Amino acid sequence: MGLPKARASAVLLVLSALEACALDSYVAAVYEHNVVLSEDTEVPVCPEEALVLMDKNTVILETAIKEVARQGCNIIVTPEDGIYIWVFTREKIHPYLEDIPDPQVDWIPYVAPGRFTPSPVLERLRRNNSIYVVANMADKKPCNGSDPRCPSDGHYQYNTNVVFDSEGKLVARYHKYNLFVTEKQFNYPKDPEFVTFNTSFGYFGIFTCADTLYHTPAVVLASRFQADSILFPTAWGNTLPLLSAVQFHSAWAMGMGVNLLSANTCNSTLGMTGSGIYAPDSPRAYYYNTEMENGQLLVTELSSCSHLSPDYPAAVNWKLYASSIEQLPSNDHYFTGVVYHDLFSFTELTEPEGNHAICQQDLCCHLSYKMAEKQKDDVYVLGASDGLHVIEGEYYLQICTLLKCKSTDLNTRGQLVETAQTKFEMFSLSGTFGTNYVFPEVLYSGVQLAPGEFQVLHDGCLINWTSTSKPVLSVTLFGRWYEKDPPHTQQASP
Repeated sequence: MGLPKARASAVLLVLSALEACALDSYVAAVYEHNVVLSEDTEVPVCPEEALVLMDKNTVILETAIKEVARQGCNIIVTPEDGIYIWVFTREKIHPYLEDIPDPQVDWIPYVAPGRFTPSPVLERLRRNNSIYVVANMADKKPCNGSDPRCPSDGHYQYNTNVVFDSEGKLVARYHKYNLFVTEKQFNYPKDPEFVTFNTSFGYFGIFTCADTLYHTPAVVLASRFQADSILFPTAWGNTLPLLSAVQFHSAWAMGMGVNLLSANTCNSTLGMTGSGIYAPDSPRAYYYNTEMENGQLLVTELSSCSHLSPDYPAAVNWKLYASSIEQLPSNDHYFTGVVYHDLFSFTELTEPEGNHAICQQDLCCHLSYKMAEKQKDDVYVLGASDGLHVIEGEYYLQICTLLKCKSTDLNTRGQLVETAQTKFEMFSLSGTFGTNYVFPEVLYSGVQLAPGEFQVLHDGCLINWTSTSKPVLSVTLFGRWYEKDPPHTQQASP
């Protein structure tokens, strides 16, 4: 029996990617951009006025592109919504859209301007630079009454990533599949797109922002298509204690075993910051700053073919260790609380060291720990959550977390907190997960990562090797049980 068509295509792509990976490493860059905003998105503008705003942002992006090209970079990723603001109605954003052709047309926009419908942004985005450029803009596609999904205004509007190669050719176009609930100006494509492309320095996949929370296309690109690196424009509002940008994106790269090039927008009013270049073993470079409104460039070297590396992490059995532990007896110190609208079961860590367990439904979380010197104002809890998240999207979670509370009042557990005073000599966290997709997070005071200071063992145990270099905000195993998610039309439709 032959392979199904989709799987056969994925196998051929992977084989061609392995053949194409000529260089052992490449230099990657991401740019966190403070987007120049429209003064009033409620006032309709003509295309010429829209282009003035987009030109202001494109000039800034061009400067960053030229700088990293001068440094010898191979590729740069810029943020989602980096060319215009994101707060538009469907009608008001229309002057900002361009009809982006399929990359198969073999087009270098700045060499052949006017070949297609007016495309001033596409023609300007990639000029006179010898590196790959990833940008986010908006695509429009006409439709008619013969299409039952066709919007009443006669066209689709897509949140779109574009990729230009080192010659300026358009080589990839991706329409965002999992729209955030506020993206009412956009449509999601009828079918998910699995966009990949080969280079001499690796095999790349691409998706956008909220896509990383879902199975399709994100997990499919990393697991079935085996992309070595994921390009990830995002406009991510930080949601502590478990979903800040650097925290979750670095964990996703580690959990999926891929490089992730994450470029975020910068807007302190909306809590947006946090970009990074993440490898499967640890972050290579990252940036998080809620005080500054400046753009930030990150540049570092990455392995090209991570799946072929002898250091590529082995598969993890996420419930093996926790399932082997004799269940600790229950006590009266268990209580419930809410973290980002999800119900958790908690137990307080009242002693400077110990062993604890907490269960919710089918998930039991186990923690062994020793604090270096417990500060009296720092209160920590062990929490477990097993259920469907239903705010700003619907997706099924299984989470084990060691978490610092905002204050000595336990009612503040799960509330936003960015600082701590207590370091840990050791911790070991595990859970009886029902999913194979678990993302390990360790977050220090000041919303800082812990590169090289922890590891996930093959039996699903998250441990630290040495005493933590900074006080601990959280240690988390963030599980996603994709099979229990509702259908995509319920997840993604605004």
